[in-house]
Amino acid sequence: MPFEQIVGGVSEETEGTQGPAEHVRLLSRRKAEQVARDLSSGLVIGADTVVAIEGEILEKPSDAEDAVRMLSRLSGRTHEVFTGITLVEADTGVTLSDVVRTDVVMRRLSRDDIQRYVATGEPMDKAGAYAAQGMAAPFVERVNGCFYNVVGLPLARLWEMLKEMGCDPWEMRQDGVVAHRAT
Repeated sequence: MPFEQIVGGVSEETEGTQGPAEHVRLLSRRKAEQVARDLSSGLVIGADTVVAIEGEILEKPSDAEDAVRMLSRLSGRTHEVFTGITLVEADTGVTLSDVVRTDVVMRRLSRDDIQRYVATGEPMDKAGAYAAQGMAAPFVERVNGCFYNVVGLPLARLWEMLKEMGCDPWEMRQDGVVAHRAT
C-alpha cells in the first residue's frame, strides 16, 4: 500500500498513571490527530509500541547501559508488546483506535549475547531494546499473538480497522491511494 511517512513531532511523555495499553492508545491517537490537522485529505495511521514486563513499560533505552539492563530483565522470561493504532480521516476527523497485545517469550541470554548485541547499536531506538525482525531474532523463543505487532505495526488488525473505516484495503493497494503514517 503506498504511503507517505510524516514525523509529527508529538511528545511521547504521558502522565505515567495509565497502563501500557492505554499509554500506546493515547500516543497513537496524538500522533495521528496531529498529522491529520495539517492535511486536507487522506487517511492517517498513527502507531506507538512499547514492551512491558510486570506492568513496567520499557520504551527505547536511554543509553547502552539501559539497553543491557532491559535485555537482562527480559532474558528467559515472557513479556508483552503493546501497539496502539489509530486511524484518522483527515477531511472528516473520523477516528478509530485500538490496541494489540502480543506475548513474547525470550530465551535465556548470556551476558556475552547481550553485550555483543548492544554493541551493534540496533537496540538503541527499539522499545524494550530489541528488534525481533533484526539481529535479536534468535533471542525470541516464541510469539503468542501477532508477530507484526512485535515489529511495530499489527497488520492483521490494521487491515480490519481499514475495513471498519469504510476503506477497501485491496483497492488501496491497487489504486495507489496514499495513506499517511504518523511516526
